[in-house]
Amino acid sequence: MSKTETERTIADLVFVALNSKVIALDRYDGTLLWQWKSPKAASFITLLVDGDRLIAAANGYVYCLDPVFGQEVWSNPLKGFGVGITSLASVHGQTGGGGAALRAKRAAAAAAGGAAAAGAAG
Repeated sequence: MSKTETERTIADLVFVALNSKVIALDRYDGTLLWQWKSPKAASFITLLVDGDRLIAAANGYVYCLDPVFGQEVWSNPLKGFGVGITSLASVHGQTGGGGAALRAKRAAAAAAGGAAAAGAAG
């Protein structure tokens, strides 16, 4: 059930990074929707979905991509920080879409713990 380009949202995509490239696949049928190549060759690219942005890091550079269309929004060479495999984090970031589910689970556990504590006190 592939959507048209104007209907597509970030929720319809799966991102893959390999061989200096980031690609977006349609999550329903696997169709290649766009690809972006790092201007600096890199065998390993780290990805982070950061709300409505896709952050890619490779060889000491960080790039912000529009996740729906694949255009580069900005880049930062991080001069003086070196190169290597990069770790990315953001308050908006998600690594598996489980953030909301984890928060709901913690809230339920806290509520259950509060109820159990109130019952033990009475």
